[in-house]
Amino acid sequence: MIINPPQWPNGARCAVAFSFDVDADSVVHNTKRGQVGNFQHEIAQMRYDPFVALPRLSHLFGSRNIPVTWFLPGWVIKTYQLQLEVLVQDQNEFAHHGVYHEPPNEQTREEEEDSLFRGIEDIESFIGKKPVGYRAPYYGVSKNTYDLLIDAGFTYDSSLFADDIPIIIDNGKGTIVELPIPASVDDYNQYVSSRAFDYLMKVSSPQSALDVFTAEFDAMWEFGALWIGVWHPAVSGRPSQALAIIKLIEHMQDKGKVWFATHSEIANHVRSLIRTNQWQPRVETIPFYEKPVLD
Repeated sequence: MIINPPQWPNGARCAVAFSFDVDADSVVHNTKRGQVGNFQHEIAQMRYDPFVALPRLSHLFGSRNIPVTWFLPGWVIKTYQLQLEVLVQDQNEFAHHGVYHEPPNEQTREEEEDSLFRGIEDIESFIGKKPVGYRAPYYGVSKNTYDLLIDAGFTYDSSLFADDIPIIIDNGKGTIVELPIPASVDDYNQYVSSRAFDYLMKVSSPQSALDVFTAEFDAMWEFGALWIGVWHPAVSGRPSQALAIIKLIEHMQDKGKVWFATHSEIANHVRSLIRTNQWQPRVETIPFYEKPVLD
């Protein structure tokens, strides 16, 4: 059912990449500019990220030797550097997620470029090297995003619900690996109902969410695809949700033939397959449309 699946390392049937968007309260400062003092509830909810969830999640994944890609806004790095130290492990990756979690498709090209390079500097100052991966806040990819990422030398993006396997984005001057996300595995869709943040959805039990995540994984495993989880510490780092993650990991391990990897490891593997003519992914040209279809 997947026509052209890639070959995964060591005979694995599928690749699994766990990722967390560590937004913390950057989203509050960005959306409530000039009036953040009246939004203490929202700040407290999102500070659960660095102070409670990250130590729990770091132990959960680290004790099982499972790598994680952490997508971080630059402001979060500068504000919570001490709390983020728990994530600095060899198997983990730090990737770019804006500065204040600002949506790129609401910025001018100059504003988006400024946010991109500020975020690069913040990550480099923390871990001593530039990030190679990016996820757009709110998945808000703009018409300029891939030009900026390719010009800045990024290896991959992981913002699109575009496919079940990696694809290549080509802007005519260069390329970047796109690691697509299954739309069903964003934890906000499962767990979040908050009037404070204007998310009013039915809250699933951890078992119901686990059923969704597991079904998505089982299908990806069956067809040789890529499973990416997009989660948030203030959501999936809470006790019952964290227990569901453990059950999911155990299910994956019991299934076997799974390559657990960071996003950058997967992107590098894709590049290697292309370079050695072992596999050719689908190529998308950006922008998809040069001009509006409808005025």
